[in-house]
Amino acid sequence: MCKDLHYAYLDKFTALDGVSMHVARGERLALLGANGCGKSTLLKVLDGLIFPDRGTFHAFGQEVTEDALEDEQMSEAFRSRVGFVFQNSDAQVFSPTVREEIAFGPLQLGLGREEAAARVDDVLAMLGIADLADRAPFQLSGGQKKKVAIASVLVMNPEVLLFDEPTAALDPRTQMWLIELIEQLSGAGKTIVHATHDLDVLDRIADRCLVFGEDHRIVAGGTPGEVLGERALLLEVNLVHERTKLR
Repeated sequence: MCKDLHYAYLDKFTALDGVSMHVARGERLALLGANGCGKSTLLKVLDGLIFPDRGTFHAFGQEVTEDALEDEQMSEAFRSRVGFVFQNSDAQVFSPTVREEIAFGPLQLGLGREEAAARVDDVLAMLGIADLADRAPFQLSGGQKKKVAIASVLVMNPEVLLFDEPTAALDPRTQMWLIELIEQLSGAGKTIVHATHDLDVLDRIADRCLVFGEDHRIVAGGTPGEVLGERALLLEVNLVHERTKLR
């Protein structure tokens, strides 16, 4: 749960201005808004990568703060329960081989090499990318890198998955693969939060939407059907153009 979050980059470029929201266990929540409205910043707060200038963020019954995450036990517990898939896979994938990339997280959290290797094999098989295991990430296509980035998160078996613009720059086949994977993960009980401005996939990936205005505040919420039915709202927050035809 987030209450009255405020955040500004370099103390002068506002990204969040009084944002309050909650995510229920097992929910699929979409954060909608134009570029620069604060969606990605909120995801970074939810992942404990940045901390609000004002306001509070609670997860799993505890307040998440910079000081709290300096405690090793608290940090390991939180990091193992929340996974973040970045919009740009190149920012997330950095190891010499795909296998090493996927094993990095489990090893950092103290799993033995045999257990980590078994997890890696399982997630490679689950995502159908075992043939990439010994490839170097820089040799992969954009869609393959996205799959590896997702694998490096799923190998941790987190309870909460955060996706920043999950379908951006993906070819149609990979986009459909990802949508179907999100549906499977939701069916397995994962809590999923997306930041997106892709309205075409909302009914497949979300149960509820929160809409950001360009003033960095949440201005509306509802089911995908309810939000997509508010054309005036979508125009106001710059999610559609006046000539855009919605399905």
